[in-house]
Amino acid sequence: MESNSAAVKQNKRINKQTVIVGLGKKFRRLFLSDPLLWCSLLLAVGSAFVVPPNAAYLHYLDLRTLAMLFSLMLVVAGFKQTGVFAWLAGKLLAFAHTTRSLSAVMIGVCFFCSMLITNDIALLTFVPFTIMLLAETGNSRLMIPLIVLQTISANLGSSLTPLGNPQNLYIYSLSGMSPGSFLQTMALPVGISLLLLAVSLLFIKNQPLHTKSCGQVCIDKKQVLLWVGLFGLCLLAVLRLIHYALAFGIIVAAVLCCHRPMFAKVDYSLLLTFVFLFIFTGNLGNLPEVSRMAGSFLQGHEFAAGVLLSQFISNVPAAMLLSGFTDNYPSLLLGVNIGGLGTLIASMASLISYKMYSHCSGASHSRYLLIFTVLNLLFLVILCLFVYLSGVQVL
Repeated sequence: MESNSAAVKQNKRINKQTVIVGLGKKFRRLFLSDPLLWCSLLLAVGSAFVVPPNAAYLHYLDLRTLAMLFSLMLVVAGFKQTGVFAWLAGKLLAFAHTTRSLSAVMIGVCFFCSMLITNDIALLTFVPFTIMLLAETGNSRLMIPLIVLQTISANLGSSLTPLGNPQNLYIYSLSGMSPGSFLQTMALPVGISLLLLAVSLLFIKNQPLHTKSCGQVCIDKKQVLLWVGLFGLCLLAVLRLIHYALAFGIIVAAVLCCHRPMFAKVDYSLLLTFVFLFIFTGNLGNLPEVSRMAGSFLQGHEFAAGVLLSQFISNVPAAMLLSGFTDNYPSLLLGVNIGGLGTLIASMASLISYKMYSHCSGASHSRYLLIFTVLNLLFLVILCLFVYLSGVQVL
């Protein structure tokens, strides 16, 4: 009897340990699937113990940013399913006859498209296309440098416009900057970035390229016109020519009526990350001592703080955290955009490229990380030197 009882207890302990280990593995997978979301949740919950939830929490949320981000993600998802991006890439590839011209096309399309469709969507759209083309033409050796340069180009190209990335949309909405002043702040660094990308092409060996036909892409012109119209509404709302709530209502109603599956394409984890960070930064702002210390530390150092903090927590949360303690938005804008270079987590869009490359046959993770880090740090150092030497950060 005693032996049976001991065996039962041991089995219970083993089962309990198995359950704990299983839950631990599930939690780890869940955390790794979107660490930024879970970290922002922990920050929001932790700050709620210091500043208990109250009606003021509702005022923390920047509804304009959330509404425009949601609308933009809906519209871009609609554009993507029409095949218009694949059609555009196919047209551009008609001019690519060498490995260097192919690289120029794929880097250029990420650079310029990211200004309107955001850096992460540009990479999600064109990096798989690049992987396919390089594999089909026997140029897989170019995969790592080209994907890394595409990532850099998307991160830098997107910094030119308020629509280019989440931190731009947030700072533009918060600061009340005019479109002209926004472009004036970012135009020179983006111009230098384009020049650096052009120079980097010289290091790609120029060899004849035998591209295969990508096939005929069929596009429903009526659908394209619908999404063009909805994107126009987004643009008008961003430029403050119409109220964001009106644009949001029309876009949501149109998608509900015509293309409901697009709601499943929205990155809700990013929206929740914004909500949690709004709560965290709002609670910090309600602590006078923290606000005073952070404000005095940031004064005159917004650019450096944006660059450095982005390396550790990525540029979106860096922009949201620092914006609560300064009104020098041009410097902060420059810091978090250029700060998207550097480490792999400095911009969440960089992780998208890395994940897509990691699924390639024969992927070399160590070589990718080495080339990614070297090129990103090189671009980061050059652009930081340019900003400081030109004084552009005080515009």
